[in-house]
Parts: sequence; C-alpha cells; structure tokens
Amino acid sequence: AMRARGAQATDIVVLVVAADDGVMPQTIEAIQHAKAAQVPVVVAVNKIDKPEADPDRVKNELAQYGIIPEEWGGESQFVHVSAKAGTGIDDLLNAILLQAEVLELKAVRKGMASGVVIESFLDKGRGPVATVLVREGTLNRGDIVLCGFEYGRVRAMRNELGQEVQEAGPSIPVEILGLSGVPAAGDEVTVVRDEKKAREVALYR
Repeated sequence: AMRARGAQATDIVVLVVAADDGVMPQTIEAIQHAKAAQVPVVVAVNKIDKPEADPDRVKNELAQYGIIPEEWGGESQFVHVSAKAGTGIDDLLNAILLQAEVLELKAVRKGMASGVVIESFLDKGRGPVATVLVREGTLNRGDIVLCGFEYGRVRAMRNELGQEVQEAGPSIPVEILGLSGVPAAGDEVTVVRDEKKAREVALYR
C-alpha cells in the first residue's frame, strides 16, 4: 500500500535494483505501481562495485516487465551507482533532472496550498500527525486545511530533519499538527479560507 501511494504522489519513480541480486518480488511490485500511476521510471543499478555485479542481467530482467533502456529504444534511463562508494550519484541526479525537464515539471508557488497525505498517525503527546507533500502553492503555519474527513489549523510544521518551519512550497514534505483527527494516507490536502467552511465540508463528506 505504501508503494502504491508513493507512486501516485510522485512525478518520477527511481527504481533501485541491486546489480548482484537482479529483479526481486518487491521490484516487480514497484514496477506495477509505477505503471498503474503512469509515472516514468529511472533505474538506479546499485552495488555496481561488487565483483558479482551483472548490470546486463538487470536490463534483461527489467525488459521482461516493460522497463526498456533508452539504448534499446525504450524510455527508461539506467544509471550505474554504488551507494556505499558514492559512485554515480551525480549521474543519477542528472538523470532525474533530465527526466523532469522532459516532463516539463512546474508548480505554482504562490497561492493557497494543495497536496497529498503521505502517512499519518496518532501521537500520544502531539495528537494527530500527518506527513503532507505539497504539490501546488505554499503551505503556511496557521493555514486552515481540509484533509479528507479531517480539518484544522496548522499549529506546527516540521521538515524531514525534524526542524520547525513556517512554510513549505511545492515538492516539500512536512509533518503537520493541528488536525481534528488522523486523515487517511492518500487524502487530498486543501487550504481553505475559514475553519467553519472546513468543518462543514469535512462533515458533509
């Protein structure tokens, strides 16, 4: 379920496949989610520094599932990396940037934010907590948000490092506090003008 939500919330999937293991069951599952969400795939062939690494085997195996390398006439970039040695990381970042250019990915930073709930839980001390990925606009502390059946004023926001932030723009994930309850992962997040309206919409749903 987490992989499915991830594929739906993202613009580009980076599929990491170990050069020594090849395609595993979780790889196939990730491919299926990427295809269902119609999201392009960049393949990172990891552990390329290992003696038993066989990147050609990875290409052949992935081709069976419709992930065809560009050099074979397909649409997927394959990048050789070693997370351990740090090899090829710049190449991977360049591949992602190139794919983003091809897709002409742009988002409006101005205006009221909208996004999606990636995950959520109930914290004993802090109450309902939701990790939100902003897609459009800017989410500010103090904004009133509607998340599925839940609503509330954003009391606090934290970035991926756990630091308090005042705002979050497009493509930025943040943890937010202040909701009436725990929203469902995958719920749309919308900023609304007033709390009364948010409550009405949440109850109506």
